[in-house]
Amino acid sequence: MYAKIQITGKIEVQTGMHIGGSTIFSPIGAVDAPVIKDVRTNLPMIPGSSLKGKMRTLLAKAYNTTFAKKPDDDAECLTRLFGCAKKGAVRRSRVLIYDSFLLNEEELRNQGLQSMTEIKFENTINRATAVANPRQIERVFRGSSFGLDIIYEAEKEEEVIEDLSVLAEGMKLVQYDYLGGNGSRGYGKVRFQDIMASVAVGTVPETVMDRCNELLQQAVQFHGQQTQAGDRA
Repeated sequence: MYAKIQITGKIEVQTGMHIGGSTIFSPIGAVDAPVIKDVRTNLPMIPGSSLKGKMRTLLAKAYNTTFAKKPDDDAECLTRLFGCAKKGAVRRSRVLIYDSFLLNEEELRNQGLQSMTEIKFENTINRATAVANPRQIERVFRGSSFGLDIIYEAEKEEEVIEDLSVLAEGMKLVQYDYLGGNGSRGYGKVRFQDIMASVAVGTVPETVMDRCNELLQQAVQFHGQQTQAGDRA
């Protein structure tokens, strides 16, 4: 069996998000910690590596029965999905996560925003000397929406549902964690929206695809229902 399943949707930023960019050139007065941006548009983006790495880290906590010093020592379901470079057990990653780019720039500008990022001023105080250490952190606005594009390569029909179940669990875990840095201070809460899996190459039984979409929807809708309940409260 050889097929490619494409998973599309949106990543909605629910609290200011900071995924760091380059600080190689920092003139006087520049932001201390800029976000990564698409060099062509100068708009914020979410690197596929950031999302993939976060998902694998959270899934390792969920599926590994013992502490794994390296990703290559993760549970079999994770090395099968994300790949393994261990000598004698090399596996190619079955999942490809593309960079995500801003979708709703026009909508945000129509709301009166002049820039697609904000600058958050933070300060730490030395407890012994009371000396302040201020810094400026650039963040992606709450309400920003990025396109999600994931390709899963199906090799064995009997493993497709299991692999997509793990991937769906990873998306759910990310929604209850954060993307980028400073998550313990409230940064980087995200929600997946309009998630849909479809066959891009080859043939996959309709029953298998229906189950895959059901798993993805369950992972996303659970979080959405909790968010709506919180809003009503």
